[in-house]
Amino acid sequence: MKYTATLLCMLLMITVAVFAQKKSKPTIKGTPHVTDQKAPYAKGTVIVETSLGNIVIALNDSAAPKHSANFRKLAKEGFYEGTTFHRVIPGFMIQGGDPNSKSGERHTHGMGGPDYRIDAEIGLTHARGVIAAARQGDQINPLRQSNGSQFYITVADAKFLDGQYSVFGKVIEGMDVADKIVSAPRDPRDNPNEKVVIKKVTVVE
Repeated sequence: MKYTATLLCMLLMITVAVFAQKKSKPTIKGTPHVTDQKAPYAKGTVIVETSLGNIVIALNDSAAPKHSANFRKLAKEGFYEGTTFHRVIPGFMIQGGDPNSKSGERHTHGMGGPDYRIDAEIGLTHARGVIAAARQGDQINPLRQSNGSQFYITVADAKFLDGQYSVFGKVIEGMDVADKIVSAPRDPRDNPNEKVVIKKVTVVE
C-alpha cells in the first residue's frame, strides 16, 4: 500500500513537471517570433501614398545625393501632401510635386516649386520605373539644374532623356499604380480630369 502511494506521488510529480515544461516553451507553428521579423523596406526608402495606391521608391544616394536628400527633406516636411500628378502621358511618364497643383487654377499646375534649384546630377539612365527631377529647358537653364520639388516617374524606357535630366531613384513596388495614374483621362494639358492626389510621402526610418 505504501509502495503504491509512493508510485502515484512520483507519477503526479512527473506529470506536473512535463506540463510546466510545455508551458515554458510555447511553439508557434509557421509563424516566426516578432523579434525575428524584418522591416519590409530598407531605411531611407520612400513611400508615396496616392489616391490610387502606393508607390515605393528606393533613392540612389551614391549617384544623386543632393536630389535624394532634398526629396527626403521635403517628404519629412509634408511638402508633397495634397499635391497632385498634374501631367500624365501614356507610354512616357507621370509628373508631380508642384505645390501649385493644390489649387484649382489648373493653368498654373507645373509652374511652381521651392525658391531654389538643385545642381544637376546626370548619369543614370531612363529605364521604366525611374524617378527623376523635372527642370526648365536648356535655353533658360543651360546648367540643367533641377526644379526644387517636381519629379517624374517613367512608365516606359525613355533613353532619349539620358544625359539631360537627373535620375535619382527607382520604383521598387507599385508600378501598377503608376500605370493606373498614367491611364487617367486627361485634359489638353495632360492634367488628369480628376485629381490624382499625393496624400502623404513617408521616409522609412
